[in-house]
Amino acid sequence: MRASRTGNLRPVARCSTLYLVSVRSTPPSYVREIARSLGARNVVLRYGAVVALDGASIEVAAGQTLALVGESGSGKTTLLRCFNRMVEPDSGQVLVGDTDVKLESVTALRRHIGYVPQNGGLLPHWRVLRNVALVPRLLGLEDANELATRALDVVGMPASTFADRFPHELSGGQRQRVALARALAARPGVILLDEPFGALDAITRSDLHEAFENARDAFPVTMLLVTHDLAEAARLADQIAVMRAGHVEQHGSLNDLYSSPSTEYVSALIERALASSSRLKPR
Repeated sequence: MRASRTGNLRPVARCSTLYLVSVRSTPPSYVREIARSLGARNVVLRYGAVVALDGASIEVAAGQTLALVGESGSGKTTLLRCFNRMVEPDSGQVLVGDTDVKLESVTALRRHIGYVPQNGGLLPHWRVLRNVALVPRLLGLEDANELATRALDVVGMPASTFADRFPHELSGGQRQRVALARALAARPGVILLDEPFGALDAITRSDLHEAFENARDAFPVTMLLVTHDLAEAARLADQIAVMRAGHVEQHGSLNDLYSSPSTEYVSALIERALASSSRLKPR
């Protein structure tokens, strides 16, 4: 059980594009990574006349989870994708640990950062164990299947039952568990999660939240989570960053946002969330 919690709640086929499947470039002696901090400093990104990020800044301490919340079009997903260079900002600095991501090759960067998209992104023609073992195999790890089996156990998908199934033989919640296991398998220092629970029903989401918490307890990892649900953010994250129109309105704990909202937008967001969710009750 993690000591840090927010409020009175417990926070605890395009895969080839993401991981750049090619020849192995890392020897079997690769050492499991420790959790690394994340930082975005005055990040700006424009698509023509549209400003997607307008001086966005966040800091995530090593081993912590930060949730990015805000309405659609606020820049949450765009900011998250700056960290694995799925998008390239026009200006500003994006750091993983002490390293500017621009100084690292895209291939190396993405193989050392876990990523869970909303649709899971599993390769449909691969069985579960092979999907989960993808990155360990790309890294040349001799114990790739063992690492995948351990990750599946952590998310509640024992390999003895699910290893030989194809993604289409799983429920939506099970596919997301497998996607989380794949992100964990190589023991990365950072995992990015882009609304991984958004398309699931309430009961399945609650079960997935438990799997997420188990993963945080099992592995030292820094997580950046995009969600529309403030109650979900309060349960799963140590800190919350509220985004609007491409910049961060406020960054702090749920109690910080509730007791000292920095803008009218944050205040209204908290009030709406409290009115609509009995799960969201700051101390």
